[in-house]
Amino acid sequence: MSIATSKQRMSMSEVYPEAYRAVLGLEQVNRSGPLEPSLYELVKIRASQINGCAYCLNMHNRDARAAGESQQRLDVLRAWREVDGLYTDRERAALALTEAVTLISVDGVPDDVWTAVRESFDERETSALIVAIALLFAFARSREAKSA
Repeated sequence: MSIATSKQRMSMSEVYPEAYRAVLGLEQVNRSGPLEPSLYELVKIRASQINGCAYCLNMHNRDARAAGESQQRLDVLRAWREVDGLYTDRERAALALTEAVTLISVDGVPDDVWTAVRESFDERETSALIVAIALLFAFARSREAKSA
């Protein structure tokens, strides 16, 4: 089964390949960085849920399962706040940051979210989280350059 998507209006990789390669390079560096693969994918999936990107959701769910993520945790990720004991404090902090950064124009990153992140992640890990979220935004927006 394939994921149906709207017709893409342009391909960033074709019209601006040097920038696209740079973004891909940053993704490769960040993916091999300080964050554990399952957490990295949870962050990508949550941002993709907010962005409404079916292509990204399909890809990152597949990658998360390959990284050992359980189907149960993937199934309820959208409601992670309501599920007790299924996500660690570290994961919850990363998911809260993902939501805040993805929806930055709503409330910015609230102090309590930032405090929870800094209690669970060192500066390098925090930087990797922010880069992961920003990259997802760039990839999702390049896919959104399509017709409705």
